[in-house]
Amino acid sequence: MAAASEEQPETRGIAKKNWKIDSFQADDNKGGVFTEKSSFATLFPKYREKYLREVWSAVTKVLDAHGIACTLDLVHGSMSVRTTHKTFDPYIILKARDLIKLLARGVAITQAQKVLQDDVACDIIKIGNLVRNKDRFVKRRQRIIGPDGSTLKAIELLTQCYILVQGNTVVMVPRIVLDCMKNIHSIYRIKELMIRRELAKDPKLATKSWDWFLPTRTEKVAAKEEARKASGLDASSFDKKEKPAKKVYTPFPPPQQPRKLESGEYFLKPHEREAWEVQQRKQKQAEAALKRRAERAEVCVAPTEEAAPTVEEKRKRRHTEMDAKDGTARSKKKRKDIAA
Repeated sequence: MAAASEEQPETRGIAKKNWKIDSFQADDNKGGVFTEKSSFATLFPKYREKYLREVWSAVTKVLDAHGIACTLDLVHGSMSVRTTHKTFDPYIILKARDLIKLLARGVAITQAQKVLQDDVACDIIKIGNLVRNKDRFVKRRQRIIGPDGSTLKAIELLTQCYILVQGNTVVMVPRIVLDCMKNIHSIYRIKELMIRRELAKDPKLATKSWDWFLPTRTEKVAAKEEARKASGLDASSFDKKEKPAKKVYTPFPPPQQPRKLESGEYFLKPHEREAWEVQQRKQKQAEAALKRRAERAEVCVAPTEEAAPTVEEKRKRRHTEMDAKDGTARSKKKRKDIAA
């Protein structure tokens, strides 16, 4: 075991050297100039116009090194990239497309130009349609950022990726973002990443499953149902909303509502109508308060109790019981005499 552990760092270094991705140079393109030109274009929002105008010279310089031409159209609000006769890498046009997409989404040029490297990729996740309620969407998006950007910084350090939350989109780390939109807090994924990072340092666990060490998260609803089943209760009988009764369909139109002319509401002035509405509201509130008070008072009503028997009733009951006993005794005696 000791010898194997000593040889492991050497074999790791050999594997790393063999799997290293070499950069694509002009000499690697044996076919020469491309027969067809490729181009991509993307739109950008109005607020990005000022920044793009300032950094466009840097964008042009970065793309010229790979033989890609770029155009900034401020009239139509679009950016475009296309191949030229100097382009030698067939895949660089797709990288240039990702570059202008990142610039349109709000990523700085210093971070966006890294996508042109062979070992760097980007992923733009659209989260605008994942949650219907706007307030809920804003709260869940804030979970990705965290207080003072602490959650975002922790994810960046663990994944070694640049992350940007902008409007309805997030750049990189799709699993954490999509889980956060599904109401699974990002702290669970951060814990999992931290455990994975520590497990990766141990060479003994390289060929073993890590599922035993990773935390498992169960939904609260499922946990409650399992607890109810374990206690012998019917889980299906809980948390069931009663369905509203189906109304009987009638082909006739609804009855006509009382007219404002009949009630006199039509002739009221604005301040009189307001006072009348306040009065009606107070009347309804008073009726509801009386109803609630009556419901509360029902609990305090004493149950009906049977009155205690009087002395005469007790005496009569005693006499009837004694007469009944005497009668049974006489009937038994008669039966014995007949039998004898």
